[in-house]
Amino acid sequence: MTAPDTSAENASPDRPSWRESLTVYLQPRVLIVLLLGFSSGLPLALSGSTLLVWMREAGVDLGTIGLFALVGTPYTLKFLWAPLVDALHVPVFTRAFGRRRGWLVFSQLLLIGAILLLALTDPARSPLFVALGALLVATMSSTQDIVVDAFRVESLPENEQAAGMASYVAAYRIGMLVSTAGVLFLVTAFESTGIGRTSAWMWGYVSMAALVLIGTLTALAATEPEQSARAEAATRSESAFSRVLHAAIGAFSEFLTRKDALTALAFVVLYKFTDAFSGTMTAPFVIDLGFTRNDYAGIVKGVGLAATLIGGFAGGYVARRYSLVTSLWIGGLLQATSNLAFAWLAHVGVNQWALALAISVENFTGAIGTVIFVAYLSALCQNPLHTATQYALLTALSAVGRTYLSSGAGYVAAATGWPLFFAISVLVAVPSLLLLALLQKRGHFDALGPVRV
Repeated sequence: MTAPDTSAENASPDRPSWRESLTVYLQPRVLIVLLLGFSSGLPLALSGSTLLVWMREAGVDLGTIGLFALVGTPYTLKFLWAPLVDALHVPVFTRAFGRRRGWLVFSQLLLIGAILLLALTDPARSPLFVALGALLVATMSSTQDIVVDAFRVESLPENEQAAGMASYVAAYRIGMLVSTAGVLFLVTAFESTGIGRTSAWMWGYVSMAALVLIGTLTALAATEPEQSARAEAATRSESAFSRVLHAAIGAFSEFLTRKDALTALAFVVLYKFTDAFSGTMTAPFVIDLGFTRNDYAGIVKGVGLAATLIGGFAGGYVARRYSLVTSLWIGGLLQATSNLAFAWLAHVGVNQWALALAISVENFTGAIGTVIFVAYLSALCQNPLHTATQYALLTALSAVGRTYLSSGAGYVAAATGWPLFFAISVLVAVPSLLLLALLQKRGHFDALGPVRV
C-alpha cells in the first residue's frame, strides 16, 4: 500500500483575514445555500436511521431492518433522471420561478407529501407500505439534492464557492441531526402527553414535513442563477428531447473518456462504505444495548452536533493544508478506525459517558471524511457544461455503499454479535484504501490539480 504523500501541500498562499472570511459567510447567496443545505439533509434520516429506530421499537427483526437500506436506491440512481432536471421544464413552476427555482419548489412540495404519506404507515402492521413510503421520500429527497447541487454551483461566484460548500455541508449535517435526535425528542414529548407510540411517531414525521417548508421559502426568496438563465435562453429553441440528450450524453462521455475513470468510480463507491456499513446499525445497536431513546437523541443532538461541526472545520483545514490524496488518506483511515469506538462501547455496556465518546468520535471523523470527499467529488466535475449531471452521477455512486453494500449489515450483526460486527466494519475499508493507493500510483490526483476548500 503506497504511503500517503505529504510533500505536496495545497495551502493557499494568500489566505484572507478572519474578518474577510466571516464576511463571505454572511453573503446572501451563501446564506441561501446554507438554508438549502438544511433542507437537503433533513429527509435523509427519515427514510434511514430514524425509520430504523421506529421499526425496532415496533418489534421488526434485525434482518428486515438491514434490508430497509435498499429504500435508499433513488440516491444511487438519481443520475438517471438528473438530465431531465437539467433539461425539462415543470409546467407552471418553471414559468413562475425559473429553471432551477421551479424545480426546487416542485420537488419540495412532492417531498412534503411523501413524508406525510410515510407518517401514516405502521411498521408493525404493514412493513411493505412503510417501504413504499420510504422509497417515495428517498426519491423526492434525491431529486431535491440534484437541483440544490446545480443551484449551488451556478449561483455562487468563485470567491464564494468555498464558503458555500462549507455552509452547505454543515447545514446538511444539522438537518440530519434534526431528523434523527429532533424526531426522537418529539416522539418522546408527544408520548408524554398521553398519545400512543404509533401516533407519536406519526406527529414526529408530520413535524419534519413542516420543516421542509424552510427550503421552500428559501427557494421563493432566492433569485434564479444567471448561468441557469443564460442556459435557458441558449437552449430555448431546442426540443425537450434534444436538451435531455445533450445533457446526458455530454456528461457521461466526457467523464468516461478520462484515464482511470472506472477505477475512480469504484473508489467513489467504496470510500464511505465503512461509515455506511456501521452507521446502518448504530441506532439499533444503541437501543439493543439498553440505552433509552432520549439517551441516544440527547447525545447525538448535543455532543454529536458539536463533534460534527468541529470535524467539519477540521476536514476543511486538512483539505486546505495537505494535498488532495493525503487528505483522502487521513479521512479514510480516521473514519475506518472510528468504528472501534462502538466495539469498545459494546464491551462497556450502558454508560452515557462512553456513548457520548463513541458518538463524538464517529461524528468527528465522519465529518472530516465527508468534507474531504466532497472536495474530491467537486474536483472530478471539471466541465461546467455538465456539472449538475456529473455531480449527481458521483453522489449517486457514493450512495451505493450506503444502500446496497450495507443492506446485509443486519444479518452480519445478528450472526456475529455487536463487538465483532464493528470490528468487521473497520476491515471493509480496506478495498477503498487499496484503490486509493492504486490511483495515487497512477497519478490520478496530479491530473486533478490543486483543490481549494
